[in-house]
Amino acid sequence: MTVESAARIRDARLPDGYDLRIVDAHHHFWDLDGDGRWPWIQDEYNEDFFLGDYHAMRRTFLPPQYLAETAGWNVVGTVHCEAERSRDEQVAEDDFLQSLSDATDGRFPLAAVAHVGFLQPDRDEVLAAHAARSIVRGIRSKPVIAPRAGERATGPGTLQDPQWVEGIAALAAHGFSWDLRVPYHHLAEAADVLADFPDLPVVINHCGLPLDRSDLGLQIWRQGMERLAALPRTVVKVSELGLYRNRWDRPSNEAVVRDTLAIFGADRALFASNMPVATLTAPSFDEVMDTILAGAAQLDSAGLDALFHGTAARVYRLDLP
Repeated sequence: MTVESAARIRDARLPDGYDLRIVDAHHHFWDLDGDGRWPWIQDEYNEDFFLGDYHAMRRTFLPPQYLAETAGWNVVGTVHCEAERSRDEQVAEDDFLQSLSDATDGRFPLAAVAHVGFLQPDRDEVLAAHAARSIVRGIRSKPVIAPRAGERATGPGTLQDPQWVEGIAALAAHGFSWDLRVPYHHLAEAADVLADFPDLPVVINHCGLPLDRSDLGLQIWRQGMERLAALPRTVVKVSELGLYRNRWDRPSNEAVVRDTLAIFGADRALFASNMPVATLTAPSFDEVMDTILAGAAQLDSAGLDALFHGTAARVYRLDLP
């Protein structure tokens, strides 16, 4: 990552004279040398992690590391998404993020998407505690999923579990959005569930995770994305294009960006880096930017404004510097 390579990408991909201002709408911070615990990074190791080997990101990642990765780009602020910190430290994560924000002029991060387990007994108390912290704008709580297309997840914690779905309904009392993080084969199912919540802002994570790039896999993905796009308060993060076994498929990734923008439009799309997770597949933040800008080549300046900061500001209620 260099200032020079970022400048070359901007010169090649952006309209003459255009000033690209970026709100990174999804990334993670963790301090492995501090007081908090991130068990999945520090203690356990998930052999089934969706991108493959993640040893390379088992390191502290804070604003200084983020700024080094994004050197040369005008990132005006970020939105932190819950990083699977120890589930007895859900509210402590908010306070940790607020301290980082305070130390960076309120920019890194500008806002946060917090976590609560929709089945945990103290769900409502934790939601209220999140709501008492001004940095929190939304919640990400992941449902239990089926391991592959053609299979159905059933039981507690799934999208078919009425008690778990009650957790989605509980967000409205606090004005929270819900970050939806499921792979491509659950998108249509999620659309069925969310049809009952027409007023809930929903933010699809990572282009709906089209992890199967076969013709059939992409067909299932597009159908699910179209079903979700029919819900007017649903938007999508253009982020995390990596594939299993730490693969970065540049031509396919550009096509996914183009299709995502064609389905949702730039005014319902948010750029996001998913740093540092993205570094497991993408060679650099520059490569992420070059890929997304290539996939978004059809956008004019207004569309680029929407994709790179406007939609994020609207959805997460950001006061941009």
